[in-house]
Amino acid sequence: MRRHTSAFFIFAFGTASALALTNASAQSDRTTLSTYGTPGLIETPTARSLNDGELAFTSSLVGPTMRNTVTFQILPGVSGSFRYTRIDGGQADGSANFDRSFDISFQLLDETDLRPAVALGLRDFLGTGLYSGEYLVATKQIGSKLEVTGGIGWGRFAGRDSFTNPLGIIDDRFETRPTGTGGRGGKVEAGEWFRGPASIFGGLAYHLNDQTTLFAEYSTDTYDRESNQGLIDISSPLNVGVQYRFKNGVDLKAFVVGGNEIGAQVTYVLDPAKRANPGGRETAPRPIGSRRDLALADWNNSARGGGKDAAQKVLDARLAEDGLILQGFELSRTRATVRIENTRFGAGAQAAGRAARAMATTLPPDVEELTVIFQNKGVPISRIVTKRSDLEDLQYDYDGSWRSYSRASIEDAFDADRSGEVVDLYPVFDYGLSPYASFSYFDPDEPVRVEAGAQFKAFYRPMPGLTFAGQLRYPLAGNVEDSDRVSDSLIEPVRTNAVRYARESDLEINKLTAEYQFRPGKDLFGRVTAGYLENMFGGVSAELLWYPTGSRLALGAEINYAKQRDFDMLFGFQDYDVVTGHASAYYDFGNGFLGQIDAGRYLAGDWGATVALDREFNNGFRVGAFFTLTDVSSTDFGEGSFDKGIRFEVPLSFLTGKPSKTILNQTIRPVQRDGGARLNVDNRLHRQVRDARGKELRDGWGRYLR
Repeated sequence: MRRHTSAFFIFAFGTASALALTNASAQSDRTTLSTYGTPGLIETPTARSLNDGELAFTSSLVGPTMRNTVTFQILPGVSGSFRYTRIDGGQADGSANFDRSFDISFQLLDETDLRPAVALGLRDFLGTGLYSGEYLVATKQIGSKLEVTGGIGWGRFAGRDSFTNPLGIIDDRFETRPTGTGGRGGKVEAGEWFRGPASIFGGLAYHLNDQTTLFAEYSTDTYDRESNQGLIDISSPLNVGVQYRFKNGVDLKAFVVGGNEIGAQVTYVLDPAKRANPGGRETAPRPIGSRRDLALADWNNSARGGGKDAAQKVLDARLAEDGLILQGFELSRTRATVRIENTRFGAGAQAAGRAARAMATTLPPDVEELTVIFQNKGVPISRIVTKRSDLEDLQYDYDGSWRSYSRASIEDAFDADRSGEVVDLYPVFDYGLSPYASFSYFDPDEPVRVEAGAQFKAFYRPMPGLTFAGQLRYPLAGNVEDSDRVSDSLIEPVRTNAVRYARESDLEINKLTAEYQFRPGKDLFGRVTAGYLENMFGGVSAELLWYPTGSRLALGAEINYAKQRDFDMLFGFQDYDVVTGHASAYYDFGNGFLGQIDAGRYLAGDWGATVALDREFNNGFRVGAFFTLTDVSSTDFGEGSFDKGIRFEVPLSFLTGKPSKTILNQTIRPVQRDGGARLNVDNRLHRQVRDARGKELRDGWGRYLR
């Protein structure tokens, strides 16, 4: 049993957050998923799709095979899947075989009263080819309970009752399917697609009620490889199953495959756009009363009550209630400016609204223009200027947030100086002791390796932008160092020596840096970092970012001198050093889609580019994928052929409903080797400043008055 549980890591990561939503209700119209984690019956696909943006986590057991799949509905008609499979006894020597694969599906037609839904899919189009196959499938609802599916498939879908490929009428080459990769994987074998013999598959789904569904299908997958090894007994093309949907959103399915193999599956479908608590669990914002009533309480804010100093004291306390740190305050007869650092709200607009409310309920009645300047590490980013009368008029308006946006002004804060800076604000010192856990995936001998222990973090900031920070770690448990794998890299081993770093270190200086962030000009941001930048490299990193307020486009450049650290992760260095750097472009496509391209030189000295696409929801939940291609050949790169992966970011507020800037993140790489490896530098500028720039503030303005 222990061998199977290690393969649950993908499912466990996703459902760790999803299962926290114990009040989730069943959705009778939710798409059922196959053992491959894609819309389907038992093993065969259907033409259904998830709802736009939904994220599905599936784990299934069929004979000796356990499949763990993450599927994301990228667009209403496009979904992508990553699958990790373990086949016990699948290797020639009887050991387990591990396989990684990617799928993509396109919904060509939606269902109408007269026609079925139609979808086209590629299974295992980027992997070793173990499950490689393509299909065209149609699904039609008949009445309120019955769904009928039929399709034609190639590759693995054509194992039974196959016939000559009908696409052969276009070109004779479609009649023969070339041999798949079967080796290191990671290549797109487009020359195989829709080629070779074809077969017809199909099936039925009958919904007894909102919770229970019965399945019957005709499957053309004969499991030839597994059957020849004596691992599975497939004697019939008929598969049957039953699924029960629990009220907390979990689906459990039991089935019989091939007439002999009993299997089971668990599925959770998560909608990242929906919070656990849709209305949020933060305290209500401070109501803005009449200025006349405020004038009666002038001992808090008038000259008689102590003037600016008294007002600042009250303002500081009220901002602190909302997790906003007052770093500067200026006051004239009709205008006031605060400089704040937001430590609580994921939506910068909500922090701006809370700050403006605190000013409106504290400052003298004559103050009409309220300016909030966002700062990060004491460095100004953006300013939001609001009229006090607008807050008074719109605080209870049904569409008050967006009407207030049309009246507000969002500007770059490059010219903000240190006037009015809070006395004794610097130096700032903080530290903390906490547990940590770091994961590595897809070691062929153990799919999940983890190191857990205690870490001590501290930082010292003597002035705006300048931060000295350190992170010490002491591992207490884990299995990373148990691996007996050694680097077989044909290029410089900049990442494949990770096991050796874990084995030869105890107390480690994980990071020890001096960092300076600054504003070199309007719409420009700068960063210089020096020291032990990460666990494997130290050196110097410099970055410049151009990011106009309200722009969809940002451009950056980074250059680094990096030197490889000793394996004990203390103070020494090895002989290898490299100059590395990238030119970067960031673009907001709208509708939550964010693109990024980084082109330049990587740690092993290879040249190339990384392309990433993320989808971010208004609550901060983020799902993305990336790949890197460099001048390192697939042969020299090794297993996987090139670097690629998927990543998740789950705001803590998504789970708890309470405002928080804490982000739970995880990157899943099918395999990480030395090609396309980038230096891991903290606090790259785009993520540091993006939430407080105009475009992001606008997108989150619906929470301005919350």
